[in-house]
Amino acid sequence: MKVVATSISDVLIIEPQVFGDERGFFFESYNARKFTELTGLKTEFVQDNHSRSARNVLRGLHYQIRQPQGKLVRVVAGAVYDVAVDIRKNSPTFGKWEGVELSAENKRMLWVPPGFAHGFLVLSEYAEFLYKTTDYWASEHERCIAWNDPDLNIAWPLQGEPQLSAKDRLGAAFSGAEVF
Repeated sequence: MKVVATSISDVLIIEPQVFGDERGFFFESYNARKFTELTGLKTEFVQDNHSRSARNVLRGLHYQIRQPQGKLVRVVAGAVYDVAVDIRKNSPTFGKWEGVELSAENKRMLWVPPGFAHGFLVLSEYAEFLYKTTDYWASEHERCIAWNDPDLNIAWPLQGEPQLSAKDRLGAAFSGAEVF
């Protein structure tokens, strides 16, 4: 496993060591001991989630104002553009975002720490997205920042208008969002 730094020090790209031959491949998608050793983070994951979305579906930018979730995310089919936004008001990178392509082909994972809003855009015909979380989902604490907020100015690699849920169409402006 290899850890790659991003422009936001707390957001990490994880690249697993993949063993492959003409039969296929094998890799360890998560190992708590190696994760802690390489990242310095001692995490406990309490929930695994799996979603499937069609091309151009954009989910996010989601977070929980209480019970904030750290997320270790990856794609097992297709490809997405994954974004983490720092919403910790006392952070030197407050309001900054990091975007990375995650795909079944590159097998990369992204660590999105608690205190970040998170979203992704499906780049392929469909994508299956897996994520481990450090706290349980709590609908009463869930919040959403508008994916297209002009203050954040996220460079989504869109082709046309994204497909959004009703909740995501009503995302709050970053300037008025509840933050940490």
